[in-house]
Amino acid sequence: MPQRSRRYRKMMEVGGDLEKPLPLDEAIARLKAMVAVSADRKYKGARKRKGFDQTVEIVMHLGIDPKQADQAIRGSVSLPKGIGASKRVIVFCADEMAAEAKAAGAVEAGADALIAKVADGWLDFDVAIAHPQLMGKVGKLGRILGPQGKMPSPKGGTVTPDVVTAVREYAAGKLEYRNDDGGNVHAIVGKASFSPEDLKQNIEAFVSHIRRAKPATAKGQYIRKVVISATMTPGVICDVA
Repeated sequence: MPQRSRRYRKMMEVGGDLEKPLPLDEAIARLKAMVAVSADRKYKGARKRKGFDQTVEIVMHLGIDPKQADQAIRGSVSLPKGIGASKRVIVFCADEMAAEAKAAGAVEAGADALIAKVADGWLDFDVAIAHPQLMGKVGKLGRILGPQGKMPSPKGGTVTPDVVTAVREYAAGKLEYRNDDGGNVHAIVGKASFSPEDLKQNIEAFVSHIRRAKPATAKGQYIRKVVISATMTPGVICDVA
């Protein structure tokens, strides 16, 4: 049994029964209460640390078979209140489109030169977008970008002829998601500094989006468990039925 820090134990006390699903409003309030403990350095034994705005994440455990291709959950979504952070975006496109892509917010854009740069190991970006005409060349980067989760994909919305709009959306925080081997979908839904109402709107929007993405072949209960947590806190189970 790993030893918990004093701060973590204090958060557990504030969190109460974390095995009990809570209505979303109450779950968010409970999460914010635990975040406040992580920033409180007054209790005995606490170490002084520089505070930061913790990221709030959601994990949805779904009733899908991850081994079946027709039950894979993958896509992208823009949340109504954003996620409180911008992303570094690059664009694989014809050189004549590069200037417009950069004006929209891309940190790098181009064709052969950018492909070669990434092939040489440059990965200082969060999202890669590609014009369909470049995918024949970008495909060779799969072994580099695939394990990083950065390979452009039509299903994820990162292969598109409208690269300018895609750059604006992803630079502003548009989310790309996919299920893991356990049938879980992870996503950022905001920052701890967000108001409870803004967090609620983002969480409800994401849950509704995933609910609409239910594969036709998935059987039984689809949304089995929903948990929200901040960077440094335990998870809180949400009742979103």
